Amino acid sequence: MAIIKVRNPAIDLDAAEIPNLDASKITTGSLDTDRVPNLDTSKITTGTLSADRIDNNSLTNVTQLPFSAGTDWQSTIVTGTTLTAVAGKGYWIDTTSNACTVTLPASASVGDFIEFSDYARNWGTNAVTVNPNSLNFQGNSSPNPVYNTNGQSVKIIYSGASQGWIPSVDDDVTLETPQTVDVEYLVVAGGASGGAYYGGGGGAGGYLTSTLSSLDEGVTLTATVGGGGSAVSAPGGSPAKGNDGSDSSLSGTGFSTVTSFGGGGGGVYLNTNGNDGGSGGGASGTNDGGTGGSGTASQGNDGGDATASEPDYGSAGGGGAGAVGGTGNNIAGDGGVGLQSSITGTATYYAGGGGGSSEESYSNGSGGLGGGGDGGYPSSGGVSGTTNTGGGGGGSNQTENSGAGGSGVIILRVLTADYSGTTTGSPTVTTDGSYTVIKFTGSGTYIT
Repeated sequence: MAIIKVRNPAIDLDAAEIPNLDASKITTGSLDTDRVPNLDTSKITTGTLSADRIDNNSLTNVTQLPFSAGTDWQSTIVTGTTLTAVAGKGYWIDTTSNACTVTLPASASVGDFIEFSDYARNWGTNAVTVNPNSLNFQGNSSPNPVYNTNGQSVKIIYSGASQGWIPSVDDDVTLETPQTVDVEYLVVAGGASGGAYYGGGGGAGGYLTSTLSSLDEGVTLTATVGGGGSAVSAPGGSPAKGNDGSDSSLSGTGFSTVTSFGGGGGGVYLNTNGNDGGSGGGASGTNDGGTGGSGTASQGNDGGDATASEPDYGSAGGGGAGAVGGTGNNIAGDGGVGLQSSITGTATYYAGGGGGSSEESYSNGSGGLGGGGDGGYPSSGGVSGTTNTGGGGGGSNQTENSGAGGSGVIILRVLTADYSGTTTGSPTVTTDGSYTVIKFTGSGTYIT
């Protein structure tokens, strides 16, 4: 029996004897036979066809016999700093003396392939960089892939314009073209509570804003939102200094942790100085007066100082992100103003200081723009700072409760084209033009 073997599995011809072969019907393919009379082999260009005996038959169903050649490995070892690669060829690359940049063809067809191999096991010292030459590599146009593992072998196959060249060998299929993203952030810590009993205003939480540039895709950003300092009271006329706010932080791989410090608590009678913090707490205006707590550089400002001055004993305001707290004397000091950010797309103030309290008159201090609470006056306690602004709470007079500090907030802003959609902690996600805004009012994560 004669057997015609064709590399295309869809074509399989068997014949005991095929007379009257019309070889002009075979447009491509090569023919191996033991005996083929009257064969015009010039009509056969590629492929393989075998038969025991084929005599003068018309092969009307054979129009193309596909053929895939192996890699054409080059005998010359590549030792230079550059190589212009050609499809279908394999290259031994020796980087003992220097690194090498391989430039791929400027155009390619689906199925084109190229192979490279570490000839002297030195790629870990001097790497091989691949220049895709305007075509995509693993779906991206940049950066240039770098192969830097000793003994590595690389085979890449062209898949088309969208994904471009794709590695196909097990030791080189990692993503060699990682993309980077920029993430703008606002990190505000928790504000402090005001003091109770001639209490100064609470300091605002620290305020930090900037951009994390060129973060790798897949980095987990962990947002930890600080709480506000809890309110205090002065039962039976026993003074209670304001509680500090808690820190907020943003951490992840590839950058230093961003930490905003909680605001400093407001001072009180017999403990007149305000606490230090992101912004400092306001001093109490009793006895000989007091000094406002210190703010943290680039995060907030000092709390206001106070001088003892009867009959009002006005206490000072807490510091804000944008200004120091107001001084306390006969009139209570206002809380320092916060700072305005448009990271969400809407201009908003954050981190205002709490107002100081007054003893006799109604001249209590006002809370600073950015969530600061007003100070108290006789028969009226301090007002709490606004939630998720980092505002300081207002101080209270005598037995009334002070205002609690407002909790902090962390807000991220990325190009919508770069937004991964992967979060935990249920942040609020909105859009602003071509940007996506991720607002954490409690702790959570975002993966770039």
